[in-house]
Amino acid sequence: MREVHGKTAIVTGAGNGIGRAIAHALAEAGAAVMASDVSEKDARRTAEEIAGRGGRATHAVVDIADEQAVISLVDTAVTAFGGLDILVNNAGIGGPMVRLHETETTDFERVLDVNLRGTYLCTKYALPHFLRQSDGRIVNIASTYGLVAAPKTAAYCATKAGVVHLTRQLAVDYGPDGIRVNAICPGYIDTRDGKSFSPEEVAARAERQIIRDAAAARQPLGRQGLPGEVGEVALFLASDASSFMTGAVLTVDGGCVTTFNYGDASN
Repeated sequence: MREVHGKTAIVTGAGNGIGRAIAHALAEAGAAVMASDVSEKDARRTAEEIAGRGGRATHAVVDIADEQAVISLVDTAVTAFGGLDILVNNAGIGGPMVRLHETETTDFERVLDVNLRGTYLCTKYALPHFLRQSDGRIVNIASTYGLVAAPKTAAYCATKAGVVHLTRQLAVDYGPDGIRVNAICPGYIDTRDGKSFSPEEVAARAERQIIRDAAAARQPLGRQGLPGEVGEVALFLASDASSFMTGAVLTVDGGCVTTFNYGDASN
């Protein structure tokens, strides 16, 4: 039931982290995968890794906020694989961690363009292919920050909440056409593997990693998740194993949003 042999998939943001894990999970279950990313190097690496393990994959360099680039992405995937069955809207950015009045308008708009407009565009141009075959599976990667608020993340929280509700609305509109739309809200996921950073980024990310590890330690499962743990849930939603699910929003967060975290006050 969890196999996707003969299916074709587009995974955006497939160069690293969760997107890379999802691309591998789909390929290992038999799907042909178009690995899309803004980084040519990273997109190519994911496709080559899949091919090296006997899977079918190609790659594309795409800024999903660019409508013409998205049209080309979908057309290229359909030409390469003969059709399209699965879309995973994973690509996203965090934006600056400042309060709203300190957020530059251009920064807010960029987060909106990638996280929400990009999801809209990829879905818009995949849907005609799904409609023609009365079948399609869309998996949107939102965030626990789309369900609960976090400090200094106004743009990110707003866009991920938009992805959550867009998922539900699309499920209503396209369920009668045999198209299922579900979302995953990851919590703290350790996505460092495979990434390269500038010397300036290394120091900043090291400090942020300490904060993430401490926050994850307070969650019920007490750790950060692995990209592959999200990949397995995405595969489930893309496969027939979830055939009676649409409009679902699944948290993969170690229990993060299930409890109010008292921190040191609980002692």
